[in-house]
Amino acid sequence: MADSKITSELSRELTLFQITMMGLGMMIGAGVFLGVGNAIHHAGPGGVILTFLLNGLIAMFTAFSYAELASAIPYTGGAYNYTRIGFGRGTSFISGWMEWFASSVAGSLYAVTFAIYVVRFIHIMGGLDWLPISIFTTEKIVAALIAGFFFYINYRGASETGKIGALFTLGQTLFLVFIGVIGIWVAIKDPERLANFKPFLPKGWSKLLVTMGFTYVAFEGYEVIAQTGDEAINPRQNLPKAMIYSVFFVTLTYILVAFATVVSVKNGDMGIIGPVWEWIGSFGERGFGEAISRLVPAGNLLLTLAVIFASTSALNATIYSATRAMYALGRDHMLPNQLAKISKRKKTPWVALLLTAVLVITVATFLPTMDVASSASMMFMTLFFLVNVCVIRVRYNMGEELTYGFLMPFFPVLPILAIICQTALVIWLHQMSITAWILIPTWIVLGVLIYHFYSKSRTKAMEHDIQVLEEVKAPEKGGYPVMVAVANPENAVQMVRITYRICGVKKARVELIHMVPVPEMAPLADAG
Repeated sequence: MADSKITSELSRELTLFQITMMGLGMMIGAGVFLGVGNAIHHAGPGGVILTFLLNGLIAMFTAFSYAELASAIPYTGGAYNYTRIGFGRGTSFISGWMEWFASSVAGSLYAVTFAIYVVRFIHIMGGLDWLPISIFTTEKIVAALIAGFFFYINYRGASETGKIGALFTLGQTLFLVFIGVIGIWVAIKDPERLANFKPFLPKGWSKLLVTMGFTYVAFEGYEVIAQTGDEAINPRQNLPKAMIYSVFFVTLTYILVAFATVVSVKNGDMGIIGPVWEWIGSFGERGFGEAISRLVPAGNLLLTLAVIFASTSALNATIYSATRAMYALGRDHMLPNQLAKISKRKKTPWVALLLTAVLVITVATFLPTMDVASSASMMFMTLFFLVNVCVIRVRYNMGEELTYGFLMPFFPVLPILAIICQTALVIWLHQMSITAWILIPTWIVLGVLIYHFYSKSRTKAMEHDIQVLEEVKAPEKGGYPVMVAVANPENAVQMVRITYRICGVKKARVELIHMVPVPEMAPLADAG
């Protein structure tokens, strides 16, 4: 069908800068603040550097897959839309179901990160002594309150979300780059601090798979960028650019921050006896804060400001992503269509936003921090596995009929490498969280049951299912054409997919005809 003009019920006003910042904002959050200390504890000082470097490389492989699919299918829904074109409705429902859960759980993690560091700073300043409740309970209350505030920001609309997100992300990125530069400067001034990297991998290479697994949640930003398809300006070009830019910059930032954390203190300072990495790792998810607070003057204040910017921008982006995933499921009648209701005043999917709020606040309140991080990472990696398989299938089956704004290099090597690496990380993640290995399969099985007993009989073919097939003049080619009459959207995609397989064997070409009903009394000239 014609695709010359991409339209949307949502408001199309997000620029390349704003969606890039949303991608960065979704990534630079809990992954670095909670992940660095735990990565050092499990893999050592060199392990934390390699963890973020190798995760960034794997993330870039998947970013290329997302970029190619987003340029061809630039509509809200992300992986949900891609798998619907590549595999059909059943797989696409599971993808959307996983997207919603993964982004919501990641949002919970970022709300908890904000609470941990802000409450820590206020406690250091002596501002919580009067409270009759524990620090842990205070953190949970603060996490729920900050999540509620950013649900209100998302309700105000995409433009408001993009502006607030861009501002907070720019602030957080500058703070973290500043910390990284300070770390390099301190190491140059005092080269003895480089001894903190010895031994480089004290627990061996195998521990890298564990640390890479639970920190992979820090590299999922291209998913929120894919969700902006109906609200981004010039999506075929801007979505791929934003995905690649965001992964590159976030990987560089993580490496700088990890380096600064390791060299932040040295043996003998403040009574530290023994390897510095063991001291940092002993604090677990708070290790990053304990180390960086000693790196620069007013370190606690600087760290708290960095966390405020980083965790809130990530929270803002994940709420946006989760809400759009749920909106897409309601829009296509996979779930009750009330989820696709758009606020007339704010142009936001308010019912989907409300349901997302319930899940985010519930997880933030009741689940342990590292189980939340591991669950989000495992779900995202499972989702990305589907996307990497999907990009191969779509290119081979329907590539000639899609309008691409970007084609990945070295196809299909990059998605195959991503599939292998992500499978290995998921398998090894059981060493970090058994809860994640119970929760994620349970959630997927629940999705399968919902699709079988509810969605399968109610879902309808939507216009965007077939609008990616562009109406163009048939090229002058040899061979013979196979004509597909597209009259019923319910079976159009399946008919085209089967026809392509036949044409691949017979070396024929496909021609599409869109059939529409014409009143009996209409002249033939008008029917044309």
